Amino acid sequence: MKRSLPYFYLRLLVFICTCTATLVSCAGKPLSPYTTDTTPMILLPIEQAEIRDDRGRFREIYCAVLANHGQDLPDYRSCDTALTRVGKEPEPTGHDVPLGVSRQNFLLAVVPGFGWECFEGWLEIDHSAPHHVAQFGYEVIQLNVDGLSGTENNARQISDQIAKLSPEQAAKPLILLGYSKGAVDILQAIVDYPELAEKVVAVVAAAGAVGGSALANGAKQSQANILTMIPKSDCSEGDGGAVAAMRPATRKKWLAENTLPKHISYYSVATFPDPDNISSALKPSYKSLGEIDARNDGQLLFYNQLIPTSTLVAYVNADHWALAVPIARTHSFVGKMITTKNSYPREALLETILRYIEEDLGRERTTSP
Repeated sequence: MKRSLPYFYLRLLVFICTCTATLVSCAGKPLSPYTTDTTPMILLPIEQAEIRDDRGRFREIYCAVLANHGQDLPDYRSCDTALTRVGKEPEPTGHDVPLGVSRQNFLLAVVPGFGWECFEGWLEIDHSAPHHVAQFGYEVIQLNVDGLSGTENNARQISDQIAKLSPEQAAKPLILLGYSKGAVDILQAIVDYPELAEKVVAVVAAAGAVGGSALANGAKQSQANILTMIPKSDCSEGDGGAVAAMRPATRKKWLAENTLPKHISYYSVATFPDPDNISSALKPSYKSLGEIDARNDGQLLFYNQLIPTSTLVAYVNADHWALAVPIARTHSFVGKMITTKNSYPREALLETILRYIEEDLGRERTTSP
């Protein structure tokens, strides 16, 4: 017997409210509480923090992709509305943008974020972005990690899955892309497993929780465990370390104590949405983070999304979910009522990321001694 529609939407609301409220700290408490148990740190302009700014060239490639075939892809936007200009963006290079088939035969392995395995079944996504870039010679696979476990557990899962790649896949240059918490799972993996790191040519953080989220400071793992109740959920409570792994003190301490492999090229794609581009479901957490800094995507502050020593390639005009979670495409009612700003040209963005990295890695090879 089918469950009633009201029951379904009750479960759905549990899902939506959990995703927005799980990492929202308790009312009346500071998002970043006073503590002396912290790593000494400083907030610097990127040019003083060993981060290369190549947003100008990335914008050129993105604009070319959108102009050439972007209107044939879902959720088309103009180039100017797809990216946010933050401060003084580097000037475009004026170089041509090749849009043919890749010559490098990359394998891109994507690590999803917090709770992904819990709501992936409900999302019913069609994997249109991997299918789109496949026509240009880029292979994309998803690595499955625990949605509610900590970084050490997920790093082991990443390493194990890469070790089991087919011979054909293992022979390809490997790029790891982590969305949200997936980015820190990747960083943990390449530090903990040198044999994995040897195979990796590039790491991309897409709205990566590199510096953590202050929303996690007042949250409890028991709140996150409600995600196991989502319709079609296929997740367990894991090792119970997901929320703790997202706390800024945890992430800052980890960055201070670990050195990233130097042979890998690192890239950061940060989300910096216009305030009008925040979905209704994310507005409570957006406002909560706004007590620290209004420049956030509803889950992360813009400056906590950058990998140290990476290349900053883009500030994307999308909230945290719109970047990578296509809720509105398969659930139109939810899109109209709850995830109201979820549309974004993800296929074109993924193509641009891959084309940019291919060009950048090729440039590094030709200019290195």
